[in-house]
Amino acid sequence: MRTPLSLAAIAVIAVGCSSQAAEESVVPTTTSPPVMTSSLVGPAGPTGPTGATGAQGPVGSTGAAGYGATGASGAAGVAGPAGPVGAAGPAGAPGEVVVGIRGPVGPAGPTGAQGTSGATGVQGAGYIGATGATGPAGPVGPQGPTGAVGTQGAALVGPAGSMGSQGAVGAQGTQGLTGTTGTSLAGSTGALGAAGSPGEQGQIGQIGPQGPVGLVNAWTSYRSFNFGSGQANVNLFDAKQSSEISTYMARNPSLRLGIDSNGQQGNQDLEARRVAAVRDSLIQAGIPAYKIESGAIGDPLLRRDQQVNLLLISAR
Repeated sequence: MRTPLSLAAIAVIAVGCSSQAAEESVVPTTTSPPVMTSSLVGPAGPTGPTGATGAQGPVGSTGAAGYGATGASGAAGVAGPAGPVGAAGPAGAPGEVVVGIRGPVGPAGPTGAQGTSGATGVQGAGYIGATGATGPAGPVGPQGPTGAVGTQGAALVGPAGSMGSQGAVGAQGTQGLTGTTGTSLAGSTGALGAAGSPGEQGQIGQIGPQGPVGLVNAWTSYRSFNFGSGQANVNLFDAKQSSEISTYMARNPSLRLGIDSNGQQGNQDLEARRVAAVRDSLIQAGIPAYKIESGAIGDPLLRRDQQVNLLLISAR
């Protein structure tokens, strides 16, 4: 029986015999000399360009439907327009009836002050001086800029180099277009904005029409005409008074005159002639006849002998 040790020795001897036989059967080979590289051959080509950009990704899926939301409250409204022009004011109240007084004659005015000095005369004409001499020549200008670089010389191109290694993988294509927007549900309208501030106050209305002239509702004493005993002629003073009465009546066309004709008791003829004389004096002074009345219109307590009273009343 063979032991493991003897089997190992037999294996070593077999391996040595087989390696010697192999060495005796090897055929010697010849090697070719190295090829000389020309100096004009270009170096290896550069690495190839990066690959083209990948195709565009597909269109994204449609977005989810939008959700509705109540809009914010509207902004406060703008200020309202200016209010309309106020209505015209009511007519003024009737004027008051005021008894005027006769003012005294004013004194003569003092002598006026001496006039101021006359204005300064205009400035005399000027003359333009002769033209100045020509200035000296300016300094030399700065040096011009450096000329442009000359064109590059002709290149001697060597043979093409070996193909470069494969380029890097191209960049990923751009993201696909966004999907169409989902349908949206409009939110409810926001709350109404606050009311705008009140508009500016309207312009003041036009002034109302002037009120009517003051009214003399009853016969009122105005002037008196005096006569001598048994006389019916208007004296010079009363004739001048008629002119003043005419001026006053022209300024106050709403008034009428009345001659009190019941002041002379016992002599109606003399009284009638005096009333006629007063009426004629007033008409000659320019007062229309239709504005003059006569009759027992005065206060009996104010009647005097040798006197004819004149009264005023507003036209009816």
